[in-house]
Amino acid sequence: MKELDEELEQNPTLKKAKELAELRIQNLQSFSELQSFNDTGKWKYEHPLLAGHSERSQLEELCRKDPAEFLKQSTNCSKNIQRYQSYLKNPDRKDKRAADRKNLEKHRQREKLFKSILESEQP
Repeated sequence: MKELDEELEQNPTLKKAKELAELRIQNLQSFSELQSFNDTGKWKYEHPLLAGHSERSQLEELCRKDPAEFLKQSTNCSKNIQRYQSYLKNPDRKDKRAADRKNLEKHRQREKLFKSILESEQP
């Protein structure tokens, strides 16, 4: 960007100005992604390099390409929720309760994704 900025000062062209603007937008998106990850520990998936890597986009693609595998993963997610709910009731796992609650919440969030994708795929 610095090199392009210097070139623009010496010989301004519309193409160089457009390129500088696009680089500036990407730079702001990158900073926003990093700031979000720093603050919350989660990506926003708005930057073009990360856009297709969100769990939702991956599951939507799986639903389109391999519905059987999508349903299998959905079923596994439901079973994981049942498993972690039973773990929380198990007195032998008192020392692992925090991890079990965290995993249970993770799988509940994933189950919501599966449900929302299935609802959005309905004609």
